[in-house]
Amino acid sequence: MLRIAVVGATGAVGRECLALLDGGIVPVEQVVPVGSARSVGRDLGTELALSLPMADLVTLDDLDLRGLDVAVFSAGAEVSGREAERLASAGVLVVDNSSAFRMRPDVPLVVPQVNPGALDDRPASNLVANPNCSTIQLVRALHPVHELAGLESVVVATYQAASGGGVRGLRELAEGSRAVLDDPHAQGVPGGRFGQPLSFNLVPEIGLQDDTGFTHEERKLVREPRRILGLPDLRVSATAVRVPVFDCHSEAAHLRLREPVTTASVEAALAATPGLRVYRRSENPSYPMPRRVFARPEDRALVHVGRIRVEPEDDRAVALWVVADNLWVGAALNALQIVELAAKNGWLG
Repeated sequence: MLRIAVVGATGAVGRECLALLDGGIVPVEQVVPVGSARSVGRDLGTELALSLPMADLVTLDDLDLRGLDVAVFSAGAEVSGREAERLASAGVLVVDNSSAFRMRPDVPLVVPQVNPGALDDRPASNLVANPNCSTIQLVRALHPVHELAGLESVVVATYQAASGGGVRGLRELAEGSRAVLDDPHAQGVPGGRFGQPLSFNLVPEIGLQDDTGFTHEERKLVREPRRILGLPDLRVSATAVRVPVFDCHSEAAHLRLREPVTTASVEAALAATPGLRVYRRSENPSYPMPRRVFARPEDRALVHVGRIRVEPEDDRAVALWVVADNLWVGAALNALQIVELAAKNGWLG
């Protein structure tokens, strides 16, 4: 039985962590919600209708580290960079959802379905990094195809939901959509959570651009799959787009393989992989969509892959359409599956 702190408990990912813990993903003795000073006093158990053994919400400054096994951080890179190592140095395993530690050599970057061996032993740093939300669903789809025929290169375009911008992003999309429906000529005001108005719009920029024109989000999609898949020379090109969808990220991935394949062999490899759902042309619908994926908890826990096709002129070129719940698969669920794997390996608790 574990004592777990959820840092950023009132945010979009934090709330999903609490809901998943309430569902029994790992055995808990107590869950300690951690938030800002303005959140102290909130009864998240009642707000979210949870039956968890929950402590009172506290700030990080008031968090009692005695007997604390795990802290799941979902409060952003600034908070993680300032506080995570303090908890780790006190013996607490920190699973961090931010970008603060993902490329540090002494911090494993883990997707349990892809590189579980990274957690065979407890890291000396006491830190484990959760990858970027778009990276997680991508590598889970890439991994079985790589094992089938070997990856040479990946070109991916992501279509990322407003929930990637947290509670504030969801609110901005809802309020902006109402404004446009009231006045179709409304343009909205640049700024806010996404840099530009998102409602009835596409924003092909997630994060700041560097001097080459690539954004922070796109750089993550290049670097992180290489590390998780153990393919340091994998060629990856990414374009990240924010779309006016509330939940679930989608990706169009075009792969170049070392060996020839057929559509049937790719479908079979994906369908044989636990945690993936494959959509074939004979099904209706024959492809996953965000609204359908988000509708049921059992689907929110899966990576959905459709539009699987091999180029007629090139049997080493494969295209995939990948959809997953960015708050579950891309964040809270992966973080807690890291905790589950650590406990299973016997070095936690």
